[in-house]
This record gives sequence, structure tokens and C-alpha cells, in this order.
Amino acid sequence: MKAVVTGGAGFIGSHCTERLLKDGHDVTVIDNLSTGRLDNLKHLQGSKPLRVVQADINDPAIAPSFEGVDWVFHFAALADVVPSIDRPMDYFRSNVAGTVSVLEMSRRAGVRRFLYTASSSCYGMADMFPTPERAPIRPQYPYALTKNLGEQCAFHWGQVYHLPVVSLRLFNVYGPRARTSGTYGAVFGVFLAQKLKGRPFTVVGDGTQTRDFTFVTDVVDAFVTAARADAQQEIFNVGSGGPTSVNRIAELLEGDIVHVPKRPGEPDCTHADISKIRDLLGWRPRVSIEEGVAEMLRNIDYWRDAPVWTPDSIAVATRDWFRYLS
Repeated sequence: MKAVVTGGAGFIGSHCTERLLKDGHDVTVIDNLSTGRLDNLKHLQGSKPLRVVQADINDPAIAPSFEGVDWVFHFAALADVVPSIDRPMDYFRSNVAGTVSVLEMSRRAGVRRFLYTASSSCYGMADMFPTPERAPIRPQYPYALTKNLGEQCAFHWGQVYHLPVVSLRLFNVYGPRARTSGTYGAVFGVFLAQKLKGRPFTVVGDGTQTRDFTFVTDVVDAFVTAARADAQQEIFNVGSGGPTSVNRIAELLEGDIVHVPKRPGEPDCTHADISKIRDLLGWRPRVSIEEGVAEMLRNIDYWRDAPVWTPDSIAVATRDWFRYLS
């Protein structure tokens, strides 16, 4: 198959690119490198079916890259909650307008399958556990809203233009090559940088909150499985199927703990109901949290240059969060 991977130099995108090449497919990566890194693809250099286009997804000049393409994996987006509160317009341009741009280029090129990367943050403060795809949509901040609007756009293109769309709502993805930007974000990147510098882990609240941590290779396998399947105009949750507490993550990483205030709008639990993707596509997660954390520790040097967060710097970074969401 011929595939386009938007955001293919990023965290999940680079793992998807690696998997597609391993499976023998022809891959074009499109990435503006605002958060992605060419180093994430360095080990794939020399792979003849790989082409890298450094460009923004809103640039119409990239349209020829979609010609003759079978699968489009749309990972390109601005992620993380905190900056979305500070810069909502940037998130709308990237996650909504950018998605529409990729949809339209895909539609005009006649691609056979469009895989959208949605976020479980659309469920907000869920009250159904495990949370099924039919749960109410309650975005709590601009990042969640823009990812859900992008999903709605994808299905609108499917409805009006008959573009075959599958949306995968991802729960708490972690793994090697997770973002190391200056943005305060996912727990693993924060904790691993702190561990490298011998600093205590900054645990939010009392650490008993649980998350459905899902290893990146399992997530990529869900995307590839969905691309190969006949299902279209469908939404699937992708998670490990079992939540893990933040305290358990700190225990597995072996470090001291310091607590920072719990933030408004954050759920106490995320827990994916994965029965739909299991029953319809036959997909199951394979990597346990213990195996995943061990793999993160084997690759810990990746976070050596990442920012090291302290309670004081976190308080500054999340000031607008408390200001607007309290």
C-alpha cells in the first residue's frame, strides 16, 4: 500500500511510519517539525519506500503527496492541555483547519481509507466506566474541543463525500519518543526527565487517580488493523483496558515523590471500554504496564535534554488552567 502519515516525525507518527515500512508499505511523512523531530526517523534513513516532506498540513502545495495514496494516517496536531488554554487559536488552526485541509486533499485524491487520531479527552469528566464510545462528549479545554471538532469534520467528509473514515479515540499513550518539548504535559515525559536529574516526581493530587496507559506499539497496531479492515464511518476506543494509578507509575520508575495541587477539569479515572474494537476488528493490547515502563527505562536517555519540572515551574505553567477552569 501507499500511505501518507501526517505528523510522521512525531511520537505516535514515527512509530506508525516504522511499522508501515516494516510491513512493506510505501510511506510519505508530512511534518512541519513544530513538535516532531527528524531524529525520530533517523533509524529509518535509507529506507527506499520512505519520503519525508517538511511542510505544514494547511499548505495546499502538499496536495500531490496524496495522489495515488491508499491510506492516510492523520496524526499531525498540536497536543497537550496547558498550551491549548493559553493559545486556543493555534489549536483551532492546527487541529480543526489542518484536519479539514488533509481531509479535502484526501478526498480529491480518492484515498481508500482515512484514519483520524481522536482523543479520549473528548469524554471529559466521564461517569461511565469503562467508558464506551457512546458516552457523552464533554470537552473541558480547547485541546479536547479541537480534537473532537476534527473528528466531526472527518465524519462529515465521510457523510457528504463518501470518504472512508475510521476514528480512533486514544487513551493516555506512552512509549519511547514521547514529546520532549518545553511544554508541561504527559506524566511519563515529566517523570523520566526528573529521574535523570535525581529530582522527585511531581505527582498531581494524591496520586490515586488512574489512567488507561496504552503503549505506543499497541496503538499503532490498532491503526494498522483499522486500515486493513472493512469498517468505515466508525469510532473505536483504543486503550489498555485497565487503568493504572499515578502512584503505581512512580513506584515502577522508583523515585521520590512531591505533590502538586490537583487541577480542575481533570478526571479521577480514564478507563477505555475496548469491547467494540476487540469484537469488530479483533484488536487487543499486548504490552502490560510493567513491560511498557521497563521499555521506557531502557530508552530513558531520550529525555536527557527535556525540561525538568519543579512544583514552582508547574505552578507558573498551569496558572491559566486554574484561572479559567476553576
